[in-house]
Amino acid sequence: MNYAFPPAPVITLDAMSSKPFPVRRIFCLAHNYPESGREAVKPAEPGFFLKPAGAILQNNAVLPYPPGTGALCPEAEMVVALHKGGRNIPADKVDHEYVFGYAVGLDMTLRDALDHAIAQGLPWDKAKSFDHSSPCSAITPEFYAGNIASGRIELKVNGEVRQSGNVADMLWKVPETVHYLSTRMELFPGDLIYTDSSGLAGPVFQGDVIEATVAGLEPLIITIG
Repeated sequence: MNYAFPPAPVITLDAMSSKPFPVRRIFCLAHNYPESGREAVKPAEPGFFLKPAGAILQNNAVLPYPPGTGALCPEAEMVVALHKGGRNIPADKVDHEYVFGYAVGLDMTLRDALDHAIAQGLPWDKAKSFDHSSPCSAITPEFYAGNIASGRIELKVNGEVRQSGNVADMLWKVPETVHYLSTRMELFPGDLIYTDSSGLAGPVFQGDVIEATVAGLEPLIITIG
């Protein structure tokens, strides 16, 4: 087929002992961990926002410091990669039939833009969906990792621990999250779900090295350029 201009290349992530994983969309959960010092209260519905596939940044890459901000903040998250989609997906089928594997991701946020958007009731796109805002490690397939329902998440900046939590503390677990999303829109192979973070890590600056880990998965390391 002839197009008006060459179509964009497919965004992919490496996958252990597998062919490259083509990324379609990025779903990001919000408020999916208990707030520090407060009793865990599961929301009636999970909050989420979307990022384009082009927001992916490969492991061991340099993230250029974005313009127009003084508050670039990372959040370490477990990422769920789907290789099967559909509507109204049963929660009890998710782990073994729909999940391709897991990875470590960073939801990079322009905190000053996010605070302004929340105060003014504006969309979060400017704060969340900028270039390179979704660094991600290679995917560990489910048949290697198993179904990850617990495991420590940690974020270090220049070797200093800034964030620490456990996947087990998620309020909306992976199976019910996938089920919920599939009741609101059709899911597709290649969709990624960033499952939120267990706290704030504070701002990072040019020259900082960020290391994000989830127990059992390949670490994610990026440098702020």
